[in-house]
Amino acid sequence: MGDSSATFGFSDVDAAQKPGMVRGVFDRVASRYDLMNDLMSAGVHRVWKDMVAARLNPQPGETIIDCAGGTGDMANRFARMARRAQQRRGGADARVIVIDYNAEMVAAGIRRGGQPDVAWAVGDAQRLPLRDAQADAYVISFGLRNVTDIQGALAEARRVLKPGGRFLCLEFSRPVTEPLQKAYDAYSFKVIPAIGAWVAGDRASYQYLVESIRRFPEQDRLAAMMDQAGFGRVGYTNFTGGVAALHHGWAV
Repeated sequence: MGDSSATFGFSDVDAAQKPGMVRGVFDRVASRYDLMNDLMSAGVHRVWKDMVAARLNPQPGETIIDCAGGTGDMANRFARMARRAQQRRGGADARVIVIDYNAEMVAAGIRRGGQPDVAWAVGDAQRLPLRDAQADAYVISFGLRNVTDIQGALAEARRVLKPGGRFLCLEFSRPVTEPLQKAYDAYSFKVIPAIGAWVAGDRASYQYLVESIRRFPEQDRLAAMMDQAGFGRVGYTNFTGGVAALHHGWAV
């Protein structure tokens, strides 16, 4: 695949076309996004997200970027945790900023409401509307596989982090055993698009989401890309046998 191409599910498309195509997917699913996450994962995604928040350990006074933050599910977790830490120890308010490429997702998050310490912005993970070395932490959950240039988005995350800042990426990944991979494939390709058609009236968008997971770099490859982007102490933790993985590193 050449530099002018990008993946869109199992298809290769012109890189300039992918952002609009991804925007269309999330425009269509925004109103049912949180409900669909619960149905597709039987609620397990909430356990994964709680583990990410615990690993991040938000603190008072920090600036935390929730990139591709969608409806603010993760951002509200971070803000609550930082507020509890502030009540115990004192200190300045934390600042949690949701940045998402899709205005419909941001609008859905604002309508949903949440913590007062959460701010919202529409922006591109490859060109963040932030200064260099502005953030103490950057988290992207189930969003990195939707960008046109993953390596470019990782470099941009490194740019906005302060030295020593934390990077966390939660993403669907590769199951570590063949039986689990087969069961996961059967569920993904047969059940998830059917749920999308039934609940959201949109089979095609959820077919794309399933396919996009298969085109995303596996665990070791993504860790190598993080290292190339300038992160140190890179590692990852598999969740549910590798169905999802949390990659982590530090800005050096």
